Amino acid sequence: MKQTLIAIMLLMPVLAKAQYRSEVWSPDNGDGTYTNPVINADYSDPDVCVVGEDYYLTASSFQCIPGLPVLHSKDLVNWEIINHAVKELEPKDVFDKPSHGNGIWAPSIRHHNGEFFIFWGDPDHGVMMVKAKDPAGEWSKPLCVIPGTGMIDTTPLWDDDGRCYLVNAWANSRSRFASVLTVREMNAECTKAIGNPVIVFDGNGTENRTCEGPKFYKRDGWYWILCPAGGVPTGFQLAMRSRSPFGPYEHNVVLAQGKTSVNGPHQGGWVHTPFGEDWFLHFQDKECYGRVVHLQPVDWSSGWPVMGNKGEPVSTFRKPKSNSKAIVNPVESDEFNLPVLGKQWQWQANYDQKFGMPTAFGTMRIYTHKLGEADKNLWQVPNMLLQKTPAERFTATCKLRFTAKDQQQFGGIIMMGLDYSALVVTRIGNEFQLQQITCKSADKGNAQTLKVLATLQPTAVDKVDYQPAIHEDIFLRMTVSDGRCRFAWSSNGKKFVEVGDEFTMREGKWIGSKIGLVAAEPGQQTNRGWVDADWFRVTKN
Repeated sequence: MKQTLIAIMLLMPVLAKAQYRSEVWSPDNGDGTYTNPVINADYSDPDVCVVGEDYYLTASSFQCIPGLPVLHSKDLVNWEIINHAVKELEPKDVFDKPSHGNGIWAPSIRHHNGEFFIFWGDPDHGVMMVKAKDPAGEWSKPLCVIPGTGMIDTTPLWDDDGRCYLVNAWANSRSRFASVLTVREMNAECTKAIGNPVIVFDGNGTENRTCEGPKFYKRDGWYWILCPAGGVPTGFQLAMRSRSPFGPYEHNVVLAQGKTSVNGPHQGGWVHTPFGEDWFLHFQDKECYGRVVHLQPVDWSSGWPVMGNKGEPVSTFRKPKSNSKAIVNPVESDEFNLPVLGKQWQWQANYDQKFGMPTAFGTMRIYTHKLGEADKNLWQVPNMLLQKTPAERFTATCKLRFTAKDQQQFGGIIMMGLDYSALVVTRIGNEFQLQQITCKSADKGNAQTLKVLATLQPTAVDKVDYQPAIHEDIFLRMTVSDGRCRFAWSSNGKKFVEVGDEFTMREGKWIGSKIGLVAAEPGQQTNRGWVDADWFRVTKN
């Protein structure tokens, strides 16, 4: 049946473009209003640009590959993932293995002279750029525009006279200074600096500490820098303006939590729509769920971009004007029926074919990663297939077959972060054990704990003489509610048995917790086992 479905979908690619509607979070209320967040997932440091009536958004992806997600919308409320702009990060000796929290920080997306550009700061290597004529097509290989360390949160501005400027912030962890913004002139193509940086804003010693994430604009003869300050979970949004790109800039707070429940509303992108409206997309830090994306109206009547409801975030508001009535959300569930990886999935490092690949049988195969002798936990496993959490409450269920060629090979589902917990099947002798594997502060190298939950007989055994495998067909489930996760399993997909300990979720390094699949083993010379995931479905609790 699945093979027939695959054939149909290959012959009718239009089916692959069907718009996805989430069961667990959709911001469009269907009555001309929306409810924040418009993307209830970890798209941190979002930025947006508009071309015609199409909006394009990107966000930080750090070491996760593919990186630089590109999302598309017709109304700033309904978003879908259409691409990733980076397929591989360099240098490969750094990013071929998990380099948690490094890589792509706070990108900006712009459209100039018929091309899309995305800039970002890699704090260890420099200011990077990719470009494409079609945001859903092939992007160029990353180019280092300005080599160096410490530069982050970069945005270009092409001026009316053709000159180009770049604003950026600085990472204290690399430069040992922060809370300043600098502007420098670039060449017209924005491929190299032709001037030295100038400090245009200094938040040190003031309430504007941790000013970062600047976005550069020009409006009505003013140069505008929009940036957050005051810290990630508790800060606010600044707007600053000058008649020169090099300042001096005057500034005002234009968005803050106020009496609302939206903490730290800041860092994002302003867009002027083809319908004459102004809107601002920003994040809210929700700890283990990451930094989710909110949409605020912008009022320029005072000469300053006052956001939300008189400078405080809105919860529900009328939708932006548009010609679209489509409701679409970033994809979460996956039937694994296509010969390409779903756009919601990312690896923890540059992709290697030995991580796994789609099959012609309607499954996604992930081979067991061979742990090193010094590995005490799964923090450095590169081939975890993970996606962002889609809401505060949801259930993720996976149907899979685990194939073990040798002892201690295991595979299953995982909630991954600085702390993690996984429900896996592990080969012990000629049987399987259902186990919960949990680790706290995995990034510190702490050892994980293992809890045996059940003994399972194989559902199939190879009859060949050479390296026979045993197999386990099983349904695994995680149920998430308000930062806590519980596991369950089933042999038939109908009756589930809750097992193991409740797990308190925790964010990763600069990212939220992620859900997905893991397969690993302690062996070094044995043939790999594998997980064949038939489907992965996200539903309501």
